[in-house]
Amino acid sequence: GSAFKPFAGIEREKLVLTEGGDKLLIFGDESGHNAHCGRCGSLLYSLVRDGAYVHVAMGTLVNDPSIRPTEHIFVGSKAGWFTITDDLPQHQEHVIAGSDQQ
Repeated sequence: GSAFKPFAGIEREKLVLTEGGDKLLIFGDESGHNAHCGRCGSLLYSLVRDGAYVHVAMGTLVNDPSIRPTEHIFVGSKAGWFTITDDLPQHQEHVIAGSDQQ
């Protein structure tokens, strides 16, 4: 387990697997699923929003990503022993980009 699940969301058609696509463990269907490495079981990405977007697990990237965190979601269920020490916006649950839900 982990105290975090950093991910980056992109449009599905922009995701390109360079190798290992035939070894994925898929849990779900074409409209939404989690794709795990067939060798180690690590989560690689989640297909979301009726199959239109993917949330790529940032820990699986080879290069340093060009983006940085912009907010914290699900703060209402974070580990009690972890203290958020930055000034990024915090949301108790999930928030859809562009909404003012907090």
